Amino acid sequence: MRQSWSDRNCPSRNCAGEIAVRVAAICAAIAAISLAVWAAISTPALPGFDEVRARWTPSDAQLLDRRGYPLHEVRIDRRGRRLAWTPLAEISPALIDVVIRCEDRRFWTHHGIDPAAMARAIGAWGRRGASTITMQLAAMLDPSLAGAHRHKSPGQKLRQMRAALALERRWSKGQILEAYLNLVTYRGELQGVGAAARVMFGKNPDGISPAEAIVMAALLRAPNARAAALTRRAQALRAAGGADAPAPDEVAAAVRRATSVRGSDFSRVTLAPGLAQRWLRGASRSLRCTLDRGVQQFAARSLRSQILQVRDRHVSDGAVLVVENATGDVWAYVAGAADLSSAPWVDGVRALRQPGSTLKPFVYALALERRLLTPASLLLDTPLELPEDRGLYRPLDYDRQFRGLVSMRAALASSLNVPAVRTASLIGVEALADHLRRLGFTEIDQPGDFYGASIALGSPDVALWNLVNAYRVLANGGVLTPLRLFSGNREAQIPASRIYSPAVAWLISDILADRASRSTTFGLENNLATRYWSAVKTGTSKDMRDNWCVGYTKRFTVGVWVGNFSGAAMHDVTGITGAAPVWLEVMNYLYQRLGGGVVERPYGLRAQTVEFVGSNEPPRREWFLAGTEPGPAAARLNNYAARIIEPAADTVIALDPDIPRALQRVRFEASPAPAGARWRLDSHDLGAAAGLVLWPPTPGAHVLALTDTRGRELDQITFKVRGAY
Repeated sequence: MRQSWSDRNCPSRNCAGEIAVRVAAICAAIAAISLAVWAAISTPALPGFDEVRARWTPSDAQLLDRRGYPLHEVRIDRRGRRLAWTPLAEISPALIDVVIRCEDRRFWTHHGIDPAAMARAIGAWGRRGASTITMQLAAMLDPSLAGAHRHKSPGQKLRQMRAALALERRWSKGQILEAYLNLVTYRGELQGVGAAARVMFGKNPDGISPAEAIVMAALLRAPNARAAALTRRAQALRAAGGADAPAPDEVAAAVRRATSVRGSDFSRVTLAPGLAQRWLRGASRSLRCTLDRGVQQFAARSLRSQILQVRDRHVSDGAVLVVENATGDVWAYVAGAADLSSAPWVDGVRALRQPGSTLKPFVYALALERRLLTPASLLLDTPLELPEDRGLYRPLDYDRQFRGLVSMRAALASSLNVPAVRTASLIGVEALADHLRRLGFTEIDQPGDFYGASIALGSPDVALWNLVNAYRVLANGGVLTPLRLFSGNREAQIPASRIYSPAVAWLISDILADRASRSTTFGLENNLATRYWSAVKTGTSKDMRDNWCVGYTKRFTVGVWVGNFSGAAMHDVTGITGAAPVWLEVMNYLYQRLGGGVVERPYGLRAQTVEFVGSNEPPRREWFLAGTEPGPAAARLNNYAARIIEPAADTVIALDPDIPRALQRVRFEASPAPAGARWRLDSHDLGAAAGLVLWPPTPGAHVLALTDTRGRELDQITFKVRGAY
C-alpha cells in the first residue's frame, strides 16, 4: 500500500492536522504583531532622486570630453573610489538584466516589496533573503535601516519595507535602478558601476560584456568574496541564464580579471594635463568640456612621435590646438609633449612666442580690404633697408635670394619676407598693430613703432590660442567669435564681429590653398599638400626658436607649435620639417573620421585673365574684388617701376674715424634699373645706375635721385652722413 508524506513522517495520522493548526495560529499571531508594529513605525524621511544625484561626489575630479569620456583625472578623496555618476542609459543592458535576474526578478512589477520572495524566505527559515532592489537602496540612503553584519532586526526590516514603498511612490523604476547601480559597493573601495567597470575591466559601464556583467552581479552579495567563491556564484548565474549565457571560460576569465586588480592598479587618464592643471585645481566634481577624446589622443600621440623624430635637432616641446570652425569648440588642446618636455607644466597653447610668417595672411588681408592691393599686384622682392629707431632693418627671405617682381599671390603663398614688409609699410605699422589687436591678439599691447615693419614677419609674441582663432576668422568668412572650452562659458556669449568681408577672407583662403603658387619656395609635394581642400601657412621665428603650422579645412582649424620652452634655438628645423608633419597627420585624421569640404566662394568677386610684365609668373586666371579687376580681356600688369634700393630713405650714416677714409663707402643700388638710368646726387651726375655704385661719403644732408635717359626723375630719397675726418 502506498504511503502519503504524513504517513511516512508523522507518528500518528493526526500529525499533519495538528501542525497545520499550529502554523496557522503562529502566522496569525505574527500578522497581528506585525500590523501593530507596522502601525507604530514611522516612514523614514528619504531624499529625492535629484538630491541624491546632486550630492554624489566622485573621488577623482574628472575632466570629461564632449561625450562624457574622461580626459584627465585627479584623486581628491581617499575614502573610496568613485567616478562620475553614470546615467542608466550609459550602463550595459547585459549588466542591468543580470542584476535584476539575481537580485530582484519582479523588480519591474512590484511596488517595493515582493510578497512571493518573502514567502520563500520564510519557507527557507531565514537562509534566503527577500530584500528587493528598492529595499536595498532604502538602506543605502538611510544607514539606520541597514543591520550590523547584514542582519536586521524585525523593526529595521519593517522600517526598510515602509521606506521601499515610499521610494516607489516618489521615484520612477529607472531612477531607483540607476541610483542602486551607482551607490552599491562592488569590491574593496570600488563604489558605483563607473568605478567598478573602469578598475576591474578597464571599460566604461556601457561596454561591459555579458560575462563581465555576471561577475559584477555576483559581487553584489559578497563584494570581497575570494576567487573560488566568486567563481562558483558567477558560474551558477551563468547556468541560470539559459542558452544565451556566455561560455564558462569567458566567465572564468572575467573572474580572474576582477580579482587580480587592486585599487593601486587604477590607471588614471592623463590626456589633458594642461587643461587639468588650470580647471581641475580645487574642483570637487567632474567638468565636461568641448574636447573630443579621440582627437585629443591622436594629436598628443602625433606630437610626441614628431618630437622624437627631431629630438636630435634640439627640439623638446610642442603644442597642438584643434578647433571647430562653426562653433568655436576646442576639440583638442595638447599643451605640451608630456614626459619629453623640458618643462612639463608649461602650457604651450597659452605661452607667448614669436609667430614668424604666420602673421602674413593678415597683413595682405588688410591690404586687400583697403583695396591697396589685389592678388595680381606686383611687389618687389629685392634688397630693402628701412630706417627704424633701433637702426636699419634689412629683411631677408629664408633662402636669402631675391626674385624681383612677384605677384601678391606668389608672395603670400611662397612666404616671401620682403614683399610682406613692403606691404606693412604701405599699410602703416600702427594701423597693422591695431588690426591685429582687433583680430584677438591682445598680447600685442605696444604701439606699432615698438615692433616696426618686422611686425609683418611675426616679431610680436602671441599665443597659439589666439593665432588659431585668427585663422578661423578666415575659414568663417571674416567673422570673429571666441573659442570655447565649456559650452556655457561666459566668453561664448560675446557677440560676433566682422573683421573682413567674405570676399577678402575667401581670397586669402584661396591663396593659402594654392599649391602651384606655393611651389616657388616649398615645391609641389610636401607636408602642406593634402588630398582635399585645405588652406595652410607655416612660420619660423628668428634663429629657428619657434616653428609653426596653422591651417584649416571647411570644418576645422588646426595649429601646431614646435620649439623649446626655454627659448633655445632648434637646429635646422623649419615649418615644413617641424610643425607641418603633425598638422598633416591631425588634418588627415579629422578628414578620414569626419570628412571635409571646400570654403564656398562668396559674391563680390570677379575673375580676370592676367599676364605679368617683368615677372617670371605665367599668365593665369585671377580673382579680384569687384571693381579692382585690371580691365577687360587679358590685362597686362606692369609695375616695372625703378626704385632706389640702397640707401634707405632718411637713413643716417655715421662715419667711423677708426677706418681709413679710402675704405669707407656707401652703396647706391636701384632695382630694377632701366637701360640708360643714371644717378644724380645733390644735382650732380654720378654716372650710370646699371650696376652697384660705391660712393665715398661726405658729411651733410644729401638728396639722391634716379633718372631716366631724358633726365626725368624715377625715384628720390634723402639721407644724412654724420662725422668728420
